Amino acid sequence: MSLLEVTDLRVSFSTPDGVVRAVRGVSFAVDRGRTLGIVGESGSGKSVSTQTLMGLTPGAKVSGQALFEGADLLTAGERRMRQIRGAEIAMIFQDPLSSLHPLYKVGRQIEEMIRAHEPDTGRDAVRKRAVEMLGTVGIPQPAQRAEEYPHQFSGGMRQRAMIAMALALNPKLIIADEPTTALDATVQAQILDLMRRLQREFDTALIMITHDLGVIADMADDVLVMYGGKAAEKARRRPLYYRPHHPYTKGLLQSTPSAAAGADRLRPIPGQPPSLINIPTGCVFHPRCEYVMDRCVTDEPVLDPVTGDDDPTHVSACWLPLEALGLGEDAERLRQRAVEEGRVRARPAAAANGGAPESSGAVDAIAEPPGPDADAGTDADTAGRDGPPGEDGGGTRGDGGTA
Repeated sequence: MSLLEVTDLRVSFSTPDGVVRAVRGVSFAVDRGRTLGIVGESGSGKSVSTQTLMGLTPGAKVSGQALFEGADLLTAGERRMRQIRGAEIAMIFQDPLSSLHPLYKVGRQIEEMIRAHEPDTGRDAVRKRAVEMLGTVGIPQPAQRAEEYPHQFSGGMRQRAMIAMALALNPKLIIADEPTTALDATVQAQILDLMRRLQREFDTALIMITHDLGVIADMADDVLVMYGGKAAEKARRRPLYYRPHHPYTKGLLQSTPSAAAGADRLRPIPGQPPSLINIPTGCVFHPRCEYVMDRCVTDEPVLDPVTGDDDPTHVSACWLPLEALGLGEDAERLRQRAVEEGRVRARPAAAANGGAPESSGAVDAIAEPPGPDADAGTDADTAGRDGPPGEDGGGTRGDGGTA
């Protein structure tokens, strides 16, 4: 059994404007010592999913199951959750300046968290452990720094202090909610290196939430791509980067800056994420998808295993052919052929009804997708992107997706 197994998690909030369905049936698992990366644009449900596991979404309507070492977090009482938070599952938030209390010294805040879970530990021992943790995360002169206030720390130092607090009780799982978003590139790299080192040292499972695929490439073993409150695609790291199936994953990869010389211009995903009060019918991504077909507007796809990939965990929620993998020319031809056939099949039905479309999402109302970009799917383009380092037993570099 995995350390954490989440099944069909659903979270909604009642507002004056309507019900916000923030998370709509998400499932994932995290094993000990491994890292799950959850990626997606703002409003995709990433943070709400993990905050719900920690019991930090008061007023929300929650259903599903979240087994942590066999016990369901969603049905645990507040007293039990107070025992779990910090000691067994720790959380690192996006903005450490707003997470740390401005009127208390940094060392005292770490000590307070330790004493809350270990009330019988002596004051001197708690103090010593807090200073040791500050040193462990690379803060110089930790004894002196423990006597300073959060505003006296730089952004990177504050985030290191938050990591020290998260690791102080050696939790089994750490949830890092965009921990490097507010940091510059060099400090971000230092924080990621620190988290990798400490994860190996403490054998901690990690959930990394981010919108930055570069961070996921550095950190994750497995990746969950979320859009509109649902999982769009799940896979191990290398297959997802080199053989993506879902158009949203493909769009995220093509909009990621590359350090390679002569790299192509970025291709942003058009449009905006959907309202989670008025969710589009069918595939939630169809208003922004260049491969939209008639059934995409009316029928909601489910996660299905992709074809021809070495990763048995690779699943995607898309009506495109499951063998259309990667960014190569063969895969692009498969996608374009599927789009043409998907629209052609709908035209005779519309003609039989006197030219009226069968639904509001009929083919005639869908804009034609742009033609395949000859440069978009070449192996050179795939090689030019900053791909994920290391090997984890899945995926190959190439254009993929042959008929």
